[in-house]
Amino acid sequence: MEEDIMDQLIRDTYVEINLDNIAYNMKSIKNMVGDGVAIAAVLKADAYGHGALEVAKVVMENGADYIAVATLSEALEIRRRFKDYKILIMGHTPNRLLEHVVANNITQTIFSLEQARLLSQIGLKYGKTPVVHIKYDTGFNRLGFKDKEESIEEIARIAQIKNIYIEGIFSHLALTGDKENEIQYNTLISAIERLRKRGIRFKYMHIEDSIAAVDYPQYRLNMIRPGAIIYGIKGFHYGKLDLKQALTFKSRISHIKKISKGEGVSYDYLWKAERNSIIGTLPVGYADGYPRSLSNKGFVTIHGKKAPIVGLICMDQLMVDLTDIPEAEVGDEVIVYSNGENNTMDLNTMAKLAGTNKNEIISRISRRIPKVYIRNGEVVKIINYIK
Repeated sequence: MEEDIMDQLIRDTYVEINLDNIAYNMKSIKNMVGDGVAIAAVLKADAYGHGALEVAKVVMENGADYIAVATLSEALEIRRRFKDYKILIMGHTPNRLLEHVVANNITQTIFSLEQARLLSQIGLKYGKTPVVHIKYDTGFNRLGFKDKEESIEEIARIAQIKNIYIEGIFSHLALTGDKENEIQYNTLISAIERLRKRGIRFKYMHIEDSIAAVDYPQYRLNMIRPGAIIYGIKGFHYGKLDLKQALTFKSRISHIKKISKGEGVSYDYLWKAERNSIIGTLPVGYADGYPRSLSNKGFVTIHGKKAPIVGLICMDQLMVDLTDIPEAEVGDEVIVYSNGENNTMDLNTMAKLAGTNKNEIISRISRRIPKVYIRNGEVVKIINYIK
C-alpha cells in the first residue's frame, strides 16, 4: 500500500487519516449522549487539519445533526459540496457578507439586534427566512450578548422580527473549575427561562464542547458541539470515552550524512555533536505546521526507534540524529507523530513539549501537506492541495 501511495503523492511528507476511526468516534459520542441530544460536529480549521470535505460526509453518516464551523469561508466550502447539510457559523460574519449566509441557507450566530435586522432585510430580498443561533456570553467574554436584562430585551425584540427564525441559543464554558462551570451553566439556564416567560423557545440549546461533553454531563442540554474527540484527540482525562485517533503524520528521509564530533547542525549551531554522528534530513518544517519550539526537544520514529530532533527546525526541513539507528536509509518511512504506540510521538506529549495544546498542533497542518484517506485498510482518496 505504501508504494501505491508514494506514486500518487506530490511530496514525501503527508498525513494519513483513517475515516473508519472518525466514524467509530462519532458512534462513541452518540452512545455517550443518547438519542435525545443533537450533535453539531465541529469542523472548523479544515476539520482540525483532517480535511473538512471528507470528514463532513463521515460525521453526517454517523450521527451528526449539524456541522459547526467558525467562518463563512469554511461554511461555503462545505455548502458547495453538500447542498442539504445544516451548517452553523459559530463566529462573526461581517455585515457586508451576510448575503452569502442567507443565499446559501447557512445558520448564522448573532449577538446584536442590528445583525438580526440586516439578516431580515436580506431574507426578504431572497424570499427566505434566515436561521440564527443566539450567542449568550455567560462569562467567557469573547462573543455574545452580555448577561444583563438589556440583552434579554434585545433578544426579545429579535424574536419579534417576522422573518427571522431563532433556532438555538448557546454559550461556551471557560472550564476554569467546577464552581465557575456551574455559574456559567446556571447563567445560561436563567437566560433561557427569562426568554421562555416571554414566549421564546429554542429548538437547540448548547453549552458543551468536547471536554465539557465528556467531563460534565450534568450541564448537557439538547445539543453538544464535539470537536477534538471526533478525531480521536484524547485529553489526559478522556479515559471514560472510547476513541481512536484518526491522523498519523508521516514523512521519509531525504538525506543522510556523517558528521564529526563538535560539528553543528542548523541555524546558530544550537546543537553540536558530542560524538561522531549520523544526521538525517526530513522534508518537514514549521511551514508544514510542525512546531519550531520542538527544536532539540522532539523526536520522530524510524524503524520503531526514536530519532531525536537536532538543531533548529527550519521552515521546510528538520534534522534528526540517526546515530543509534544505523540501518536507516534515504527513503525510509518516518512517523513524525501518531498515537503514542510503537515509540511514536503522541499529541499530548508533543503539545506539552511545545508549550501549546493539541488542537493548535493539528489545526496548523499546512495545506501543502497531502492527505491520504484510509477506509477498511485501503486508500480511498489522496488529496494533493498543491500540484
